[in-house]
Amino acid sequence: MMRTTTTTWPRLLCSCRFLLFILVVTAFSQHQQHLAFASSGSGSRRVVTSLPGFDGPLPFHLETGYVEVDEDNGTELFYYFVESESESGSGGADAPFLLWFTGGDRCSVFSGLAYEIGPIRFVLEPYNGSLPRLRYNPNSWSKVSHILFVDSPVGAGFSFSRQPKGYEVGDASASLQLHEFLIKWFRNHPKYLASPFYIGADSYAGKLVPFLAQMVSEDIEAGRGPLLNLKGYLVGNPITGESVDVNSRVPCAHGFGIISDQLYETILRHCQGEDYTNPANALCTQALGIFNNLISEVQQAQILLDTCVYASPVPKPNSRTDGSDGRKILIMEEIRVGQLNHPPARPPFGCITYGYYLSYFWANDRRTRDALGIKKGSVDEWVRCHDGDLPYSNDLQSSIKYHRNLTSRGYRALVYSGDHDLLVPHLGTQAWVRSLNFPVADDWRAWHLDGQSAGFTISYSNNMTFATIKGGGHTAPEYEPERCFAMFSRWILNRPL
Repeated sequence: MMRTTTTTWPRLLCSCRFLLFILVVTAFSQHQQHLAFASSGSGSRRVVTSLPGFDGPLPFHLETGYVEVDEDNGTELFYYFVESESESGSGGADAPFLLWFTGGDRCSVFSGLAYEIGPIRFVLEPYNGSLPRLRYNPNSWSKVSHILFVDSPVGAGFSFSRQPKGYEVGDASASLQLHEFLIKWFRNHPKYLASPFYIGADSYAGKLVPFLAQMVSEDIEAGRGPLLNLKGYLVGNPITGESVDVNSRVPCAHGFGIISDQLYETILRHCQGEDYTNPANALCTQALGIFNNLISEVQQAQILLDTCVYASPVPKPNSRTDGSDGRKILIMEEIRVGQLNHPPARPPFGCITYGYYLSYFWANDRRTRDALGIKKGSVDEWVRCHDGDLPYSNDLQSSIKYHRNLTSRGYRALVYSGDHDLLVPHLGTQAWVRSLNFPVADDWRAWHLDGQSAGFTISYSNNMTFATIKGGGHTAPEYEPERCFAMFSRWILNRPL
């Protein structure tokens, strides 16, 4: 499975993952007594008017809370709800409504809130031990839409389960829990039922979006309430579960100039019909080994940027000589471990991942937890992404049939790709979009921002639009916020890109 935390390190061995799960369960049992004090139920919520590190009152409406989605195990999903900043209607009541969740190994939706499409950003400054500061994001998608950010699946961010068994989920069960979440949340917030409703996510979570959207559409057809006003969905650099997700890295790397003509031709010759992640052909295996070594030289999430630490590993200091003046400098090597209770490795200041580093200290601060209403004893330590320490089943083989089903019924779809992503390349995404075999309605063309090309787009007769984001990486809004906001705001308001 592609790493949607935008790292490219190998996955842990199954035996190690099982051992880590046992350790987590053991640690979990040690704080079961605290969970008795965490109130249960399907509607605990609070309005947050200020956040630690943010100067002054919040210039947007923020609500946080929990929704119980598995009564037997006491599973509760945590959410951040940002009301639209649009001036239309009462509090933007008639604005579009977007459900958003995040991919990766149980990555917190805080990534979407604070690095991608939400209204806050970290002030990027060297960490000195104090609470990291926040600022307003002028390119927040909440300017035109309500956004309901959900920590899913359980175990991501501040979502939790009272019973260890509750953490044993996968594609299908996590989607069913999100479906249950929506039913209960909208029952408690009926004023938004009339809002045009969309479901969105990127990377691995993009595989679940059309599956969840189909469940919602089936509720509508069967008349099961609450009836959401589903209009469509959007996915960014999305996984489908098909081989094209991985195989397209080869022609993409060739086009970027990362691999040679000779290696490209060798892979095409010897790897035809092979599983690129586990090839049986020895010559293919050898060629792909060379390929993997070459692409490890670049930041695969955005090939133009320097490689940086992404997750929350134990830092391993090492030293080397800086050839410029002979000084010894410390470098931090990322160690892929599934352990918690360790701060993240500190990336060099200036890396795009520095905000990830700051988030650890902000989210684990007592003042932050009090402000957000985090239930005591529910999550001992917040991490941006887990690393295989909790079980997860990749049981949804392919999402393509759900894309076809939904768009055939008239639901709108936006599929977008940062064009410098080597993890889920735009070439593969464009290929499966074409494989749906719908006629072209608006042929390939540039779309513009401030008089310049911001990417390229094509639309089909099934109301599906594919767009590239010039300069975008794996989570395109993180790298190109202005262009992505322009794309989203035009599309969600039914305007041409």
